[in-house]
Amino acid sequence: MAKSQKPAAEVFLNIPYDQKFERLFLAFISGISAFGLVPRATLEITTSSRRLDRILSLIRDCQYSIHDLSRVELDGRAPRTPRFNMPFELGLSVAHQKALSGKKHEWFVCESRNFRLSKSLSDLNGTDPFIHDGTIAGLFRELCNMFRRPGRQPSVQQMWSIYWELRRNLPVVLRQAGGKSAYRARVFKDLCVIASATADKIVP
Repeated sequence: MAKSQKPAAEVFLNIPYDQKFERLFLAFISGISAFGLVPRATLEITTSSRRLDRILSLIRDCQYSIHDLSRVELDGRAPRTPRFNMPFELGLSVAHQKALSGKKHEWFVCESRNFRLSKSLSDLNGTDPFIHDGTIAGLFRELCNMFRRPGRQPSVQQMWSIYWELRRNLPVVLRQAGGKSAYRARVFKDLCVIASATADKIVP
């Protein structure tokens, strides 16, 4: 009798949900899927009740987490405030990793600029962030540096192929979901399915 296949490891994706970040949002889904991993995000939480418990549960389900701290500036809408969700969820992941016994959780921090993290979150001094320069090419490069592990090792070119497939399908996915934003639960899940299917075809 054939052994059942081990479920793919999951990656908690902690990123800003805004229009300017959409390209990198698709790139994260593309790159993570290229490695045979499964993206997860708080977009899956569709109710406000016990939201913190649901976020903690998501983090616990994931072997990895990626935290993009490149949005440290004040937003443009009044009242103008910084975004605390990303560093807060990073803190939850760090605490989870420290509390583990036996089960492994590995977290990574991304930034778009060199040296800014040491000013915005000095408690992480000694942790080297992955600097993606705010570009898709930079993000794919840094994902290759993060996931140096046994198993599927896609090329940057293969990640680009998955990205363009997502870009091509996004209007159809949005239309089927009846919305205009990529940051919706159904849209996120549909994009992950397309990315995974494309990765399975082109990445050995």
